[in-house]
Amino acid sequence: MPFKITDFSVVPQQEHKFVQPVELHYLQDGQERTWEAVKSHDSVSVLLYHSDKKAFLLVKQFRPPIYMTHNRTCTYELCAGIVDKQKPLEQITLEEIDEECGYAVPLAALEKVNSFFTNVGITGSQQHLFFATIDESMKIHNGGGICGEQIILEFVPLSKAREFLYNESLAKTPGLMFSFYWFFEKFGKNV
Repeated sequence: MPFKITDFSVVPQQEHKFVQPVELHYLQDGQERTWEAVKSHDSVSVLLYHSDKKAFLLVKQFRPPIYMTHNRTCTYELCAGIVDKQKPLEQITLEEIDEECGYAVPLAALEKVNSFFTNVGITGSQQHLFFATIDESMKIHNGGGICGEQIILEFVPLSKAREFLYNESLAKTPGLMFSFYWFFEKFGKNV
C-alpha cells in the first residue's frame, strides 16, 4: 500500500435522500488531511444492443449539474439506476431496462461486463456494467422512466457509433464510452 492512512473519519454535512455531503478527516503518512466528498449509492448500467435495428439503445436525460457547469440540456447515457434495494444487481438492472426503456429482458440474456469506480475524487461509488441484446419481441411499453423521470430513448446505429463516440459536442458518460469500446473489442472492429 503506497500510503499509510489512519484515523479516518466522516463528518456528515446534511441529510439528503440520495447523496450526503461529508467532510473526511484522516492522517496520511502522519499528516492531517481533510477532504470534501459525497456519500452516494453504487449503480448499475447496461449497454443495450437492438438486433433488429442494428443500433444501441441509449437514454437522454436532463442533468442539472451538467446544465449548471456546461450549459448542456441533455446527456446521452446507458440505461442505469442506483443500487438502493436489497436485490441482486442483475434484478435491479432488469428493472431499470423495463422502467427506462420498456423492454422485458430475460435474466439469461444479461451479461456482466465489468465493475469500476466513478467520480473517484467525489463519491468513489462503484458502477456495475452489463450488456444485453434486445429486439422488438421484448418490447412491453414505451419506457421513459417512473416517478417523474423524463427519459428520452435514442437509437444510435452501429454504423454511426464510432462517430457518436468521438463527438465532443454531445455530453456522454465515461461508462457509455467504455461500453462502446468493450462492444467493439468483443464483437470485432468491423461491426
